[in-house]
Amino acid sequence: MRVTRFAPSPTGPLHLGHAFSALTAAARAEDGAFLLRIEDIDRQRSKPEWEARIYDDLRWLGLDWPAPVLRQSERLPAYRAALERLWAEGLLYPCDCNRRDILEAASAPQEGGPRFGPDGMIYPGTCRTGDRAGPMPEDTPLRLDLARAVERIDGPLGWIETGEEPGPREVAPEALIDTIGDPVLARREMGTSYHLAVVIDDAHQNVTEVVRGRDLAEATPLHVLLQRLMGLPVPDYHHHRLIRDETGRRLAKRDDARAIGLYRDEGASPAEIRRMVGLGAGR
Repeated sequence: MRVTRFAPSPTGPLHLGHAFSALTAAARAEDGAFLLRIEDIDRQRSKPEWEARIYDDLRWLGLDWPAPVLRQSERLPAYRAALERLWAEGLLYPCDCNRRDILEAASAPQEGGPRFGPDGMIYPGTCRTGDRAGPMPEDTPLRLDLARAVERIDGPLGWIETGEEPGPREVAPEALIDTIGDPVLARREMGTSYHLAVVIDDAHQNVTEVVRGRDLAEATPLHVLLQRLMGLPVPDYHHHRLIRDETGRRLAKRDDARAIGLYRDEGASPAEIRRMVGLGAGR
């Protein structure tokens, strides 16, 4: 049975890009299960009113899902357990560098200038030689030591892509050292990070196919690496096209003019939303 999920963050209104992703995930699970997950680990930006709007907009589009909905803010012990395991294996280290620190270090002549990957600016490893002895520190950003992590992986990282260019994918683990660097797996005041939480929760919910935008495709090798490190199943990945505005920019939370709720208020129907994003009128 195919299990897909739609996992928005309640930090703003859902827009046409969210509608396309949710409808695509639901369609992919036509004979299986479509799950809704609320990714609210950013507790400063997540708001109950936005979460309520998510439910309202998705139901208006004709979608339904099993209850109860998984909320990441209620899953912190699971993320902590995963971090404790990686810490005990010597794969994490604390890092207090801020963005300015990273930029200055990455801009040093010997570094060749800043480079970017799925976790943002590729970290130059300033704190990598710090103390890793003793218990895992509390409320401290933690990074994954990529070089140590890939030593634990036997063979290439592989997964199945089911999106616009379907087929098997393989990446040499060593390639992640230069293309991703040491990603943050625990952020201050969050207790986790997107990369860790999404992997833990996809396994917990038995998701068999991750449906998400093409902009997240470059994060897939990191997610597969984490799955391999923690002995988790590797789902299929379906990366779909992005919904863009008239200038070619992909839609973001700031694009309130394309919010689903605004179209609803102006009298649009769910069928019209489907046509706007290039889908059939559907159910």
